[in-house]
Amino acid sequence: MINIDNATDEFIQAILATETYENYRLELEKVKREPGLKAQIDDYRKRNFEFHASTDNDFGKLDRFEKEYENFRANPLVADFLAAELALCRMMQRINTRIVAGLNFE
Repeated sequence: MINIDNATDEFIQAILATETYENYRLELEKVKREPGLKAQIDDYRKRNFEFHASTDNDFGKLDRFEKEYENFRANPLVADFLAAELALCRMMQRINTRIVAGLNFE
């Protein structure tokens, strides 16, 4: 198990050293410098998740939600942070997919 723990620690360090992760941290720090902006982003992400996890197919609600946050998402700090966060999430998804495939885990 020590080998797995050591490999995991090395793997984490490799992720931390990626441009994707460094960009995410940079954008996160910019957002945190603006009072209340991180909380607004968290609220947006929560509501966005709820819409996408819902079985309610009311596209009018989704359209109103998108219009409500249109100006918010146009803020370069918000847009850049969300793009960096999405890039990190996609990188982590690719990593997870490769691990599961390599283990033949069904």
